[in-house]
Amino acid sequence: MATFFTADTHFNDPRILRLDRRPFADLAAHDAALVANWNAAVGADDEVYHLGDFARGDAASKAALLDRLNGRKHLVPGNNDDDATAALAGWVSVAPYREIVWEGRRVTLCHYALRTWRDMGRGAIDLHGHSHGRLKPMTRQFDVGVDAFPFRPVTLEEIVVSRRRGQPA
Repeated sequence: MATFFTADTHFNDPRILRLDRRPFADLAAHDAALVANWNAAVGADDEVYHLGDFARGDAASKAALLDRLNGRKHLVPGNNDDDATAALAGWVSVAPYREIVWEGRRVTLCHYALRTWRDMGRGAIDLHGHSHGRLKPMTRQFDVGVDAFPFRPVTLEEIVVSRRRGQPA
């Protein structure tokens, strides 16, 4: 079982193609690619923390979409996630802020990039979304949104290695 992180999928959100210049012909192609990429990376028993801005639309369409995505999914809501999104039965958990321990390392999860976080001086890292890959990275802080990574959820190992290799993160 692996643990994955992502944010800012903005499924069914027509604004996203224009605002973030995502390389898809239309919204249907965008959503299909993100679902395919998610399911290619994430297995049925993997954990996925979605750090906000999941999807637009009515509750039924969002529930159907969530059901199509592999893994045990947790939501850390973003500014575009309404109460109906948070209430979807497909989430294992919903919390506006989380702290988890992954392989002995404290990881802070929030939709927004934090200026400081618990134990940051002791190696804890901060994962966030919201900025769509536009913020200058801080030490031990990573944007896990689909604009910062290849339109799919990523593991913490992939996130940390990307910074070492000088790739955007």
